[in-house]
Amino acid sequence: MEPIWKDLYAAAKAVQNDRDISDKISAGCVAAAVESVSGRIYVGVCVDTACSLGICAERNALFHMITCGENAVKRVLALMPDGNTGPPCGACREFIAQLMPDSYRDVEIMINYQENTILRLGELTPEWWI
Repeated sequence: MEPIWKDLYAAAKAVQNDRDISDKISAGCVAAAVESVSGRIYVGVCVDTACSLGICAERNALFHMITCGENAVKRVLALMPDGNTGPPCGACREFIAQLMPDSYRDVEIMINYQENTILRLGELTPEWWI
């Protein structure tokens, strides 16, 4: 396993903090870390709301990256509540595709950290609708 994946896992684990924000909002059960093309790591957590206006951890991390002035991602790791990793949902895949329409297929996704299973987004989303 490349060392960057251990760094991404540790960064996501450091911000994962499942908690209730109010009786309508919970946050932090899923955490994500993304590596931008510059090599910086950005993190985010999921925010779940009763009215469905929440956000996935992956997009939250990507928004953090964009807020800090970057606009291209190289790797994505999503840490689930049970400590396993998993692929981004369809909305997160779509966001990455729209962010990087010419190169989204090359973004590396950690599918299973324990087994070191990594796929490129193009393998998960081979036919983009646009």
